Amino acid sequence: MSNILLNVNGIEVIYNHVILVLKGVSLQVPEGGVVALLGGNGAGKTTTLRAVSNLLAGERGEVTKGSIELRGTRIEKMTPAEMVRRGVVQVMEGRHCFAHLTIEENLLTGAYTRTDGKAAVARTLEKVYGYFPRLKTRRGSQAAYTSGGEQQMCAIGRALMAEPKMVLLDEPSMGLAPQIVEEVFEIVRDLNQKERTTFLLAEQNTNMALRYADYGYILENGRIVMDGEAKSLRENEDVKEFYLGMGGGGDDRRSFREVKSYKRRKRWLA
Repeated sequence: MSNILLNVNGIEVIYNHVILVLKGVSLQVPEGGVVALLGGNGAGKTTTLRAVSNLLAGERGEVTKGSIELRGTRIEKMTPAEMVRRGVVQVMEGRHCFAHLTIEENLLTGAYTRTDGKAAVARTLEKVYGYFPRLKTRRGSQAAYTSGGEQQMCAIGRALMAEPKMVLLDEPSMGLAPQIVEEVFEIVRDLNQKERTTFLLAEQNTNMALRYADYGYILENGRIVMDGEAKSLRENEDVKEFYLGMGGGGDDRRSFREVKSYKRRKRWLA
């Protein structure tokens, strides 16, 4: 991949000094790309995003091995605020709007690191409303009284108010109706194509993520078990069976990693 914006190289993450969650994760995100982190619950997707945005400390986690570089600069020791100033903003899983603030007040909190004046912030706000017309109609509503879809849009819009180069999007489809999920992903594609915003998104909805991403990494138990162009992952038989729900097998299916190693052993023994 050319023009690498983010380079994660062999990182290990430990929580509370004892719980090893990521075991040598490496991935790259090209400038202007949409990269999906895929895998089930507990695979390590959120931890990977938090390692990049430096939000691990709040969860008593730390990167103990490997390196993370943003445009060639090591970033593991930077604060989350510094990461925002460098253009990396995370949209947390579960939306996390300020319930008592209006939609517009929520959006404006995303601009707190900006130093380019009120007029520039107002222009960005209008741009956000252009991408999320539903937020414009609800701009005076308290976030607590808006729908889950509107809150997700508000959380993404708030991230955009910081004018980020890269948005880390954690489980954007969680708890949303299918048509709202589609709407959110369409906006992600729009932002990527028109604003050249880079996205690294963690998503359990593999089918949806691979429709909109350029490249995907599949995580299992804190390790990357497979990666590739989104199109080739969509067409891969193992991915279809384990992540797209298209294969046989009942509830007793083993992990993707076990099956892969079993197949390798079978070839070896043959």
